[in-house]
Amino acid sequence: MSAAEIVFDRVTKRYPGRAQPALQELTLEIPAGTFCVLVGPSGSGKTTALKLVNRLVSFDAGDIRIDGHSVRELPEVELRRGIGYVIQQIGLFPHMTAADNVATVPRLLDWPKARTRERVAELIELVGLDREDAARYPAQLSGGQRQRVGLARALAADPPVLLMDEPFGALDPITRARLQQEVRSLHRAVAKTVLFVTHDVDEAIMMGDRIAILREGGVLAQYGTPDEILAHPADDFVAAFIGEDRALRRLGLHRVGELALDPPPDASRNALPRASSEMTLRNAVSLMLQAGSDRVVVVGDDGATRGVLRLERVGELLQ
Repeated sequence: MSAAEIVFDRVTKRYPGRAQPALQELTLEIPAGTFCVLVGPSGSGKTTALKLVNRLVSFDAGDIRIDGHSVRELPEVELRRGIGYVIQQIGLFPHMTAADNVATVPRLLDWPKARTRERVAELIELVGLDREDAARYPAQLSGGQRQRVGLARALAADPPVLLMDEPFGALDPITRARLQQEVRSLHRAVAKTVLFVTHDVDEAIMMGDRIAILREGGVLAQYGTPDEILAHPADDFVAAFIGEDRALRRLGLHRVGELALDPPPDASRNALPRASSEMTLRNAVSLMLQAGSDRVVVVGDDGATRGVLRLERVGELLQ
């Protein structure tokens, strides 16, 4: 299936006994194929918004549409089988192997056994698991491996939409960083519409094509690309939430190879630090500072010199 557009149209959700809405007239258009991150402080309604999409939680007013169809129009079971769902607790069936866990939805959809086996083998490889892991039970897998199985299970029926509710929150920092990179690479490969919830603004900036920042009471504070939000916070709340080091974070979004370079240096300039064209500008500036230089020599994947990046050129990007 191709990716699907998700539209929140003035969606409001109230919980009994609470004076303030969990979400208040949330309006948000997420283009098909977009990796959209919902981020905000506790009580901002980000997880509620996610669960409204597959109707794990009902909403009181407004509408949510997937490719133009209201989520209220479909039976709940049919809706949920067409949406992948990954949570922090993973929720694997402990009595089933990794392969059987991945095959859960295809079996419910009565896929032929051969097709299911092929899909499971494809996904086990796609999410970075070894073939031997397919025969292991959840208790025999690490936290990162179990999260990969959960991701494979969510993708098993090739849904157009993938919901991810703080999926890396329980992982150690090294595993978390690795999975963040792998999920972004996986998104480029499978081209699904992803709605991802986190409370970590750095994770939001690194993962998202677009970011929706919610404030307490479920009000949308700002929606845009990471670079737009870092460059132009909508108000004091957004500026405080994303932090004071906005310029450095923006540099982390761009690669050295994106900027115009000066001509390659002559042999007498070999003492300059060297940076890959795929390095982030933030890391390139760090190299300059460590070397006491205002420039780096940029090299390509083949090791050949591409040119020189000056600190002044980096500063122009932030203007």
